[in-house]
Amino acid sequence: MSIAQAGVRSVIDRNNLYIAGQWCASAGDGTIDVIDPTTEETIGTVAEGDRDDVDRAVRAARAAFADWSATDAGRRADYLAAIADGLEARTDELALLISREVGTPMRQSIGSQVGGSIQQFRDAAELVRDYEFDSDIGAAVVAREAIGVVGAITPWNFPLSQVAFKVAPALAAGCTIVVKPSEVAPLSLYILAEVCTDIGLPAGVFNLVSGYGPEIGEALAGHPDVDMVTFTGSTRAGTRVSELASKTVKRVTLELGGKSPNVILDDADLETAVRDGVADAFYNTGQTCSALTRMLVPRAVLPEAERIAKEAVEQVNVVRPLEDGDGISVGPIVTSRQYERVRHYIRMGVEEGARLLIGGADRPEGFDRGYFVAPTVFSDVQTGMSIAQEEIFGPVLSILPYDTEAEAIEIANDSVYGLAGGVWSADAQRAERVARRLRVGMVRINGSGYGTGVPFGGYRQSGNGRENGVYGLEEFLETKALLADR
Repeated sequence: MSIAQAGVRSVIDRNNLYIAGQWCASAGDGTIDVIDPTTEETIGTVAEGDRDDVDRAVRAARAAFADWSATDAGRRADYLAAIADGLEARTDELALLISREVGTPMRQSIGSQVGGSIQQFRDAAELVRDYEFDSDIGAAVVAREAIGVVGAITPWNFPLSQVAFKVAPALAAGCTIVVKPSEVAPLSLYILAEVCTDIGLPAGVFNLVSGYGPEIGEALAGHPDVDMVTFTGSTRAGTRVSELASKTVKRVTLELGGKSPNVILDDADLETAVRDGVADAFYNTGQTCSALTRMLVPRAVLPEAERIAKEAVEQVNVVRPLEDGDGISVGPIVTSRQYERVRHYIRMGVEEGARLLIGGADRPEGFDRGYFVAPTVFSDVQTGMSIAQEEIFGPVLSILPYDTEAEAIEIANDSVYGLAGGVWSADAQRAERVARRLRVGMVRINGSGYGTGVPFGGYRQSGNGRENGVYGLEEFLETKALLADR
């Protein structure tokens, strides 16, 4: 059976929770439908957990913590490597689920969605084998220890890899964890739980409770036996998580929204820079927090930048995920609510005076069903417009002209967010100088990719804390000073 044929299978029933190494019924009796954004049909159901379920999962994680945190780091690394192997063996199944529940084109599901998740577990295993948990300062020993029980609240746009970004380093550090997946796209996480069982991960180390944010997420954030909350999602929800967590003074890491600038300087290779910028902005159908959705170009070359951008978008394939084509592909928006939100912003861009180059709020030709939005580019966007300030989370790119380098930097920093950015210049020193002036957590210089171990996170309302590599591992560690003469 092909992957495409497998896509028509019956509704997937995942109405149990994973607590203390066992599948168990929820204390509540509600269920949540998982909708395929391509067909608008129900493809699965999961349990609508409640606060009693959270309490059970936290107790299981607390009971497992003492032994797991005392487990040799090399042994923890072995478990992580085994999880990676288990996920890899089920790559096609995972990719199909993610394409069906998120709408990600299959190539992207296999690559970044699943492949990236596997790599996170492999990287964490390799890192923790060599990590020095103890160091000396004179006669004192500084010990880095697992912070405790972690509550992880994760998003729908990268449903497995965003969990891997949290679970892999948390387990490597010696923490135990309770994961609340997005109710929009939870299905791939059940395979992760199955893999944890298959490899013999000790009971209670990893727990999975499905449900809605106001119930499960808030219960985790405020639970007195949760030592840390790690959250990826909207700035609004992140603010609420911080508020609840503050009552028990637990550690909070947040990876939130973005409205990232892509500064193309006047000496850059315009063709390469604009085409790369279009590809970045539309990756995962624009449903990426770090997407470079504001393209800043010198006013003198604005007409040429517009021509290149329009040609690039004309070559973008709008696809049903299981029929993925070559080149840049975009699938549907994840939910009907998000679909209407994206279309609302497109209409708002027109109303506020931006010039629509290509795309628009209407469905693409040939798509009369599913949450499909035409790849859209606006030009002559002013920095005060809604489409230049607010996160749209769809395939919408804004081109903003500028006159001087100083003005470009000012426009780039004119945002409540500060997650990512881009700079293009033929002069490497100039590019780095401008990059250093952007108030963001990471900058792609001349189209560079995100390397292994590079910290991921932002400034201001894009959150706090970092993920990936040693920076991500250390978010899950406490520091203890042992003061004694030796």
